[in-house]
Amino acid sequence: MTWVDPAQWYQSLPTFHVSASALVTDAEGRVLLVKATYRDHWSFPGGIVEAGEPPHLAAARELAEEAGLEAEVGLLLLVDWAPPQGHRSRAMAHFLFDGGTAAAAADPTDPTEIAEVGFFAPETASELLAENSARRLAPALAARRAGRTVYLPHP
Repeated sequence: MTWVDPAQWYQSLPTFHVSASALVTDAEGRVLLVKATYRDHWSFPGGIVEAGEPPHLAAARELAEEAGLEAEVGLLLLVDWAPPQGHRSRAMAHFLFDGGTAAAAADPTDPTEIAEVGFFAPETASELLAENSARRLAPALAARRAGRTVYLPHP
């Protein structure tokens, strides 16, 4: 075996994209979603994890930025992995954290990015979410009830 300089070895490893979001519900069990101005569908508050940022802090940051809710995210509910697809040339790992319960939806903090924020019954939320996010909802709600984390590999 040939020894390789650690810096060179790390540079040679494959890379992937990472995103994180928060599952927030209200007292009635409705799911908080945000409607970005640049997408056709609604989504969980969340986004891309910045370089050097832990995923749980990214989820909390995005929740504050997109929905105006300051919360310490809790249990990691779900990890989702998807292969490269379309314009995305690298695999994507997504972390969905428990964002707790909120009393009411806040107004979008940046109306140029987020057009609407609202709570929806899980069935309605599933219809509003993009397919890749909709498949996360039921397993994440079940993981929250069970107090455990689930892994959701790409079908």
